[in-house]
Amino acid sequence: MTYSDPTAVPDPWHSLHELLAAMDAEIEQVYVERGIHGVRPRFAYPLIRLAHTGPLTIRELAKSLDRSHSAISQTITAMRKEDLVTSEPGPDARTRRIDLTERGRSLVPFLEAEWRATHETVAELDGEVPYAMTAVVEEVRRALERRSMRQRILHHLIEPTP
Repeated sequence: MTYSDPTAVPDPWHSLHELLAAMDAEIEQVYVERGIHGVRPRFAYPLIRLAHTGPLTIRELAKSLDRSHSAISQTITAMRKEDLVTSEPGPDARTRRIDLTERGRSLVPFLEAEWRATHETVAELDGEVPYAMTAVVEEVRRALERRSMRQRILHHLIEPTP
């Protein structure tokens, strides 16, 4: 244990996490106002992709969305509970093929419209703030390509002494 609690200092990620959560909550509110319950914003990407590709294994879906297998697996579990997708045995015993249910398929046209509206909203916000969010994210990504987060942490890390 150290002499001072490092968590007493404000978390630099807190405001970003809070902002993203608030934006997702507002998108979900759009769904609820349209009578769409049990659908979270994170479901839109895989539902739209499945509508355009047809059934995929979790691994194929994760790769096509550039997401981790674990994240997509958790999302699929949540979407199954909401009767948005089915999960059937895949070509071998270790895989599952994911497909849309009738409910999932019926929501895709609205989700595509919301997706486009959200992208237009992000562009609108980028025009209103002095530093466009998309540009800042890209600049951070480039900086981390030059020197990774891991390398930066290790540069600042002072190992505790016994």
